[in-house]
Amino acid sequence: MSGFIINRRRFLTVAGAAASSIPLSGCDAFDGLLSNQSPVRDVLASANSLTYRVQRMLIDADALAPEFSASEVRQGQRPNGSTDPTDADYLALKAKTFADYRLTVGGLVERPLSFSLDELRNMPARTQITRHDCVEGWSCIAKWTGVPLATILDEAKMKPEARFVVFYCYDSMDLGLSGAVRYYESIDLIDARHPQTILAYGCNDEVLRVANGAPLRLRVERQLGYKMAKYVRGIELVSTLAPFGSGKGGFWEDLGYEWYAGI
Repeated sequence: MSGFIINRRRFLTVAGAAASSIPLSGCDAFDGLLSNQSPVRDVLASANSLTYRVQRMLIDADALAPEFSASEVRQGQRPNGSTDPTDADYLALKAKTFADYRLTVGGLVERPLSFSLDELRNMPARTQITRHDCVEGWSCIAKWTGVPLATILDEAKMKPEARFVVFYCYDSMDLGLSGAVRYYESIDLIDARHPQTILAYGCNDEVLRVANGAPLRLRVERQLGYKMAKYVRGIELVSTLAPFGSGKGGFWEDLGYEWYAGI
């Protein structure tokens, strides 16, 4: 199994070479190489679909990502990508230390819900010390505390046709001539209900910092870091990802990254 994981990482490094050659702050150089008509994009999409199916067959749905001891947390969680959103609604929440924050839960659920940060903190929590692996090639071990996403889904009572969870975020990413686009991400229900998938509000025994995604960020420990959406404002249960962005399932996926980034 370890050999498979290492090979998977090597594949991601090669397949995402164009993506990782630029910072996670803009992708203008990416537009031609990975346009919707590009044969390179078609090859990567086919490879991604194959590795997704293979990994789902080989790895148990409840298999845990490695967890570490407290002594292995040797630095703060490294910020990357968007680290200080300037969107007006986010700045208003930040000015009040997120006292007015609400996480919305909707879509294919029987009970649309809304939670304050205090309500989320009062739910049963999970704490885990895990390694964040970035597509750029670096890793960082940190201690995360939050509410299991499965708890939220159970509260909302998913409808049978739900297949994916879409995460809406407060941060906008500037695409140059295309303008700013709100960040979004998605995962399937296998990862959404995984015991280590949490909506984290704490990091290294402190309140989650703005640079790391405050007030709430996704931790989906069996995937690469770009899947772990920060500044989460709402989640939606859906049956298809086609209506969102370019239909690829996430901000970076719309620009050529793989939708499934399992490690």
